[in-house]
Amino acid sequence: MITRPDSAAFGSCPMPKSRYDQILLGHGSGGRLSAELIQEVFLPAFGNDVLAALEDQATVRLGVDNGKPAPRVAFTTDSFVVRPLFFPGGNIGTLAVHGTVNDLAVGGAIPQFLAAAFILEEGLPLDDLRRIVASMSAACAAAGVTLVTGDTKVVDRGKGDGVFITTTGIGLVPAGRCLSIRNARPGDRILVSGTLGDHGIAILSVREGLEFETVLESDTAALNGLTETILTACPETRCMRDPTRGGLSSTLNELAEASRMGVELDEAAIPLRAEVRGACEMFGLDPLYVANEGKVTAVVPPEAAARVLTAMRSHPLGRNAAIVGTVVADHPGLVTLRSLIGGERVVPMLSGEQLPRIC
Repeated sequence: MITRPDSAAFGSCPMPKSRYDQILLGHGSGGRLSAELIQEVFLPAFGNDVLAALEDQATVRLGVDNGKPAPRVAFTTDSFVVRPLFFPGGNIGTLAVHGTVNDLAVGGAIPQFLAAAFILEEGLPLDDLRRIVASMSAACAAAGVTLVTGDTKVVDRGKGDGVFITTTGIGLVPAGRCLSIRNARPGDRILVSGTLGDHGIAILSVREGLEFETVLESDTAALNGLTETILTACPETRCMRDPTRGGLSSTLNELAEASRMGVELDEAAIPLRAEVRGACEMFGLDPLYVANEGKVTAVVPPEAAARVLTAMRSHPLGRNAAIVGTVVADHPGLVTLRSLIGGERVVPMLSGEQLPRIC
């Protein structure tokens, strides 16, 4: 059961245009406009094989070691502009640490070091900054990473919305691991580690004054312990992703396009909290597009699916894990959903922006 004040107003974003000459909020959605921006602006300028792989992290080798190829290093960076800065279950600081750790972990890397850059707005209460930094320190300690360098800039009052944070992470990729969304094969099973949409709806609840019968918190968490559990149970795991901006839909559309496979989802198998389902119905949102910050999607060979599911459920962050779909050779590049009433529909990549400033 959820209630909403009559005065709350639900904002909307401009509809995407096929041709545009300025940035829209939708370019930050993690959906189709984000993909177009990357393909049309960034890849032509910086194109190389590592960048073109479009994984959540870049995996590179740094020279040689005693005449042998050096160990592989995973490298990633991410910026965080969430509004509000503090929300149920976390804040912009915990989100920044977890988001970067997770981008490393889903590539099979063991996260090691972080850097952080802060853009602070004049007038930000120093106690708020202390609270954010303290939470980042605690999140680093819990994830087993060390923040070793950073930068701070201050912008004029009204120009920065409190604080923006950019974090960069480095991790080591153990020998033999080679995860990629291009690895998916027909028959592979798709698993998620728990209920979807918790982060996005927790943010929405603060913005819109929603009240739930139970407290709904963001799922923000460091996933490196869970990803190691998955890889121990199934070293042959094809790929993993954390379905953040654009939700599960964007993650699986990227997989389908990169692997030239199809994806079939079973709506009845997708875990959702009742509060998330109710809020999505109220606002006309599809939970498949709502952001998560502490969930992992894993694609594994069919014979390993039950074993991986058991392993995921043994971990505190995977208690509600489920097998939600299958990779198929049919309809390559498309994601489809078998609905609760037995129909089937295509699940396209998100167009526009459902919930801006979500991470």
